[in-house]
Amino acid sequence: MTTICVLGAGAMGTACAWILAQNKDVSVRLWARNETFARHIHETRQNSRLLPQVRLPASIQVTADAESALQNADVVLVCVPTRGLREAVHHLASLIPGGALIVSAVKGIENETLLRPSQIIQQIIGQRPVVVLGGPCHAEEITARKPASIVAACDSLEAAERIQSLMSMESLRVYSNADQTGVELAGALKNVIAIAAGICDGLQFGDNAKAALLTRGLAEMVRFGTAMGANSETFFGLAGLGDLVTTCNSQHSRNRFVGEALGRGQSLKEVQDSMTAVAEGIFTAHSVYHLSQQKGINMPIAEQVYHVLFENKSPREATVELMQRPLKLER
Repeated sequence: MTTICVLGAGAMGTACAWILAQNKDVSVRLWARNETFARHIHETRQNSRLLPQVRLPASIQVTADAESALQNADVVLVCVPTRGLREAVHHLASLIPGGALIVSAVKGIENETLLRPSQIIQQIIGQRPVVVLGGPCHAEEITARKPASIVAACDSLEAAERIQSLMSMESLRVYSNADQTGVELAGALKNVIAIAAGICDGLQFGDNAKAALLTRGLAEMVRFGTAMGANSETFFGLAGLGDLVTTCNSQHSRNRFVGEALGRGQSLKEVQDSMTAVAEGIFTAHSVYHLSQQKGINMPIAEQVYHVLFENKSPREATVELMQRPLKLER
């Protein structure tokens, strides 16, 4: 029996716990920081705030007691938003078993350090393999048993294949990948492009504009990723193109929702105040902009998203600037 502790009871953490509980050879513990929230999920078997349609199996232990949640865990799956990741891991580091395999379902880049989630985790708990999950995986559809495919990536392919085996089920096909950097960056970057796609929807620019945006957005993702040491092919797989298409078009996408609201004239504060969950692309846009400036990576779409989010540029003005850039050869 493999004991797995899921850290974070948001929509994705709840969904991951549900997925793992389908494996009869796995014992699942779901940790929530807030004791009242943990008790609510434990008693009702539902995350009524973020994933109300899902009923958690009785086999999942839900607790706010980190020590009991992490005790003798074979695998620790981290599902904490990027902004709170460092604090959470630092708080729990002494409780994480030394031999546990770490898995990250976190998609973002830290603003202050410009580090990826796996790098933050390794910085705190030491250099050990971290498996990164990527690909199109909206919690609402996964838990409804709608067919989906994701990817588990790690520099240690053996570690990735272990998670591949633990998480695969009839309606979820898991691929393994050795390009941890590429999968992790793809998961962060697609959220920024999704905000741009939402702006496109909010401004009612139509199908042609959105298709062009996704195409050129993918080109930016590849350009950024390869500059950071990733394999370009990764961005044409599930973690890149697959997740990009889903996040830019889905009704479940928080990042697309943010962009659409901005395109319709709402302020960023108004949008954030109306949301119960985190849109990682907002914070990732800040990190991607500063990283691209530091390293001289041409990221025109991501740059305009940054200006709209943080410099009060109007979405329409940002679009005009993108369309009036110097003509060039498509590559």
